[in-house]
Amino acid sequence: MLSFQAFFVTCTGLWTTERTYHSTLRGEVERSYTEFRVDPLTAADKQKVLSLSQVNGAAQAPSFDLVTLASDETLCPGFAIAFDTRSEKGEQVSMSLKALFVPDRYLAAPFSDIPPPPLAAQVTTEPTGEAIQGFYLRDEGYSEAGAIAGRFTYQPTRQTLEMTTYYRRSCAVDQMRIIAPDLRLRTIVTYQRPEGNVPPSVIDLVGFGVERKQPA
Repeated sequence: MLSFQAFFVTCTGLWTTERTYHSTLRGEVERSYTEFRVDPLTAADKQKVLSLSQVNGAAQAPSFDLVTLASDETLCPGFAIAFDTRSEKGEQVSMSLKALFVPDRYLAAPFSDIPPPPLAAQVTTEPTGEAIQGFYLRDEGYSEAGAIAGRFTYQPTRQTLEMTTYYRRSCAVDQMRIIAPDLRLRTIVTYQRPEGNVPPSVIDLVGFGVERKQPA
């Protein structure tokens, strides 16, 4: 079983994956190949991501206990990611971003202005209390440019990190599950974002793949 911190240590390095994407509304299937370079965040990186953090689509952003977070840079793990993707049609996309994971216990005040997640992404934290939940902060979004925030849940016994991000027109649920030190499963489900404060239910895209960590 990987602890919260150990999960992110395991994620560092060079990973390769071949994914299959299913467009459920158009009935299309596409494959792609991606190389990820993952490095740990420095203390300066973490402070920069915190300063940019905001909740996408919300009137206010959550406030964090910055004094506590600054006193120990290991409290919130994260990583810097650079990746290159090539689709079977020959299209290429390159991007780099920094992501920080801040557990709810470091909120400076309660924050409830969070859209409901899709039913498939809802997690019951009781009675075991094992799951760690919090905010997933990035200096760049995937679907939309600029800093963005979402929600994350980490389940140690399943060694699974799930990230739910709300964009203006969609909601993405991205899950990583480590099944061996050099092997992880990846699924990405994108929903249409509904009007009003209701869970998304219309699935637009489903992607999945097996990711392998390359020797150092």
